[in-house]
Amino acid sequence: MPLLHHRDRIEGGLVIEVAFTDVSLSLGDAAEAEVRAEALGRVGGLTGATPVLMHQVHGADVVRVDDPAEATAPTCDALYTSRPEVVLLARAADCVPVLLADPAGGWVAAVHSGRPGLADGVVPATVEALRREGAEPSVAWIGPHVCGRCYEVPADLQEEVAAKVPEARSTTSWGTPALDLGAGVRAQLAAAGVDDVRVVGVCTREDDAWPSYRRDGTAATRFAGAIWSHA
Repeated sequence: MPLLHHRDRIEGGLVIEVAFTDVSLSLGDAAEAEVRAEALGRVGGLTGATPVLMHQVHGADVVRVDDPAEATAPTCDALYTSRPEVVLLARAADCVPVLLADPAGGWVAAVHSGRPGLADGVVPATVEALRREGAEPSVAWIGPHVCGRCYEVPADLQEEVAAKVPEARSTTSWGTPALDLGAGVRAQLAAAGVDDVRVVGVCTREDDAWPSYRRDGTAATRFAGAIWSHA
């Protein structure tokens, strides 16, 4: 059974590939160090690239990766690079993993957009960081995440987020206030001029093939969106 799912590939200045790891690879901070190291080793073997994780904190900081040997889990919620054979990982278990690519220039980025990151604009911040480098991210992938029918939140929290990202306002299937993080990310990408957006239509809470904090609580592991380039 493959460990990388929903794979995609774009050929430009470099070949850019994306995929999403499955539930069998335990990549969360709560995983034992040796378990996580083994999972990262398998990702490296499958992609032919050096994996780089983030210490994700639900913020909007963006970090450039130049030397993967020195990139020991920087504290941020977005990574970007122009280096080939480096696989950037954004982990999630209901949050939205977002992958960005500039096919002409070979720049790639991986973004973790949870509720706070959506409100703080981590996805637009990553697009801006890439453009400051002269890159033009024109393709984005939105990975599996909790859908707007399942992500119940208190009404005041819904209002707080919707005041910044109106498109994220939603209602659960049982009629209570909710947020649609994916819709919010899509709106932010559209506003940033990223038109080619490829969505993996999976709700992590509804599909037990994917980790979900909402469904499984602290027992939930983490999967990752992965993006890398090569010649």
